[in-house]
Amino acid sequence: MNLAESLLHALKDHGAQELFGIPGDFALPFFKVIEETKILPYYTMSHEPGVGFAADAAVRWNSGLGVAVVTYGAGAFNMVNAVAGAYAEKSPLVVISGAPGAAEARRGLLLHHQAKTLDSQIRVYQEITCDQVILDNAERAPQDIARVLRRCREQARPVYIEFPRDMVDQPCAPVVRDRPRPVDPDAVAACADEILARLKEADSPVLMAGVEIRRYGLEDKVEDLAKRLGLPVATSFMGRGLLADADVPFIGTYIGLAGNPEISQKVETSDALLLLGVILCDTNFGVSERNIDMRYAIQVIDREVRLGHHVYQDIPLGALIDALLERAGPAGDTKRMPPPIEYPRGLEADEEAISPTDLARAVNDLFDAHGTMPIASDIGDCLFTAMDIQLTPLTGPGYYAGMGYGVPAGLGLQATSGERPIILVGDGAFQMTGWELGNCRRYGWDPIVLLFNNASWEMLRAFQPEAGYNDLDDWRFADMAAALGGVGHRVATRSQLKAALDAAHAERGRFQLIEVMIPRGVISRTLDRFVKAYAAKRGKG
Repeated sequence: MNLAESLLHALKDHGAQELFGIPGDFALPFFKVIEETKILPYYTMSHEPGVGFAADAAVRWNSGLGVAVVTYGAGAFNMVNAVAGAYAEKSPLVVISGAPGAAEARRGLLLHHQAKTLDSQIRVYQEITCDQVILDNAERAPQDIARVLRRCREQARPVYIEFPRDMVDQPCAPVVRDRPRPVDPDAVAACADEILARLKEADSPVLMAGVEIRRYGLEDKVEDLAKRLGLPVATSFMGRGLLADADVPFIGTYIGLAGNPEISQKVETSDALLLLGVILCDTNFGVSERNIDMRYAIQVIDREVRLGHHVYQDIPLGALIDALLERAGPAGDTKRMPPPIEYPRGLEADEEAISPTDLARAVNDLFDAHGTMPIASDIGDCLFTAMDIQLTPLTGPGYYAGMGYGVPAGLGLQATSGERPIILVGDGAFQMTGWELGNCRRYGWDPIVLLFNNASWEMLRAFQPEAGYNDLDDWRFADMAAALGGVGHRVATRSQLKAALDAAHAERGRFQLIEVMIPRGVISRTLDRFVKAYAAKRGKG
């Protein structure tokens, strides 16, 4: 086997289900092996940010490895923003970049796609990946590949593999999985005992689920744990969509002052807030009514557990949950079961203008009639509107907040899951990456795209309403759908929205782009609360 085949088999063995990429001259030899061997299916996109976003979303669904393959310089530098988002939001993404061969590097000439020096690219990626390797030695490559893939899975963060094009066909041994980092069972046991003791003593314990639960494929175990401990369960803003099908006492998604006051009160007054895999960031906790005293919370993130002044290091989330389950009894107290969450439903199919809440009602009505669908959302009011949609698997850039994520993420989601997604995206973000829909025809993807068009960067306007630079032109996106291989619907009233959504759901085989015209200044109730809370917090600061 050659080095390229060894790498592809290792990716598959570590959980990769597909590759996303864009070919370029330094990556062509590797792409040739990808295509000829069929070890993993591959999908090519139109622009490198879309490659990164699609691979990121795919792994958020399948809890394996996301893989993005690009060329040196012009390709890899184009994907930096997407990889930075994956790093911030703990997504195990493998970046593979073709690179100049050793002989080319020795000529002393500047090479095309080179920025400052030949190693400028790997130095940039050192900032946004947890491990890196250049595959310039076929004998050492199996050990190097095993190391970076282990770290990618263990840390749930991107890694970078640079692949010189003259190394692709070099003979290479298979990759043997690296041994996982050792875990001290006594430390795990002591930590589990202390957590259970804290929960038992508490008057109002709450479990909050965060992104690491999905990254490590632990949702079923967390569902079992919540039922056995009888804990009410919330998700963080970033964790929205977790435990969507679980039978747990779910109280909703915590967004502080921007969310449901009852949820906020329960979370913020908890005397034992068990944070499982929750990233401590401003979008998760920045608009809390009262600052949560983390000394009284139980923080489990990044292989570390903090209980007050006690810190347990090198405690993997999966090992800790296993230990808690071993010690937990049968299903617990049902008196803590919360009432069902009420989401807006019953769209009035009249001639009134459409608001974001109307979009949520329309989707909830669709789910009631036909069953839920996974959602990929961009940043902006579309993601805040998703908080009003019935709980279903959702991926979105809730912390890093990089625009352009939604459309390629929806394509990555459908590629890896085979399920038809709904994509929520604003007109500003669609201008960036919406054209990736043109790849649907080749691969048979048929997402339903709900495009919030207010000819504006409306979320930015919500923070700075007097600014004229938030104005956008009306590009009439629906008119372009047919040329891209899809079906376009442009709607401005609630009756038109319902008709378009029903028609879109009924037709399979082509993407459906519903361009929803929303008046400027009309935003979701969640974004309105978020903006007001954020402004109040800044004023106090």
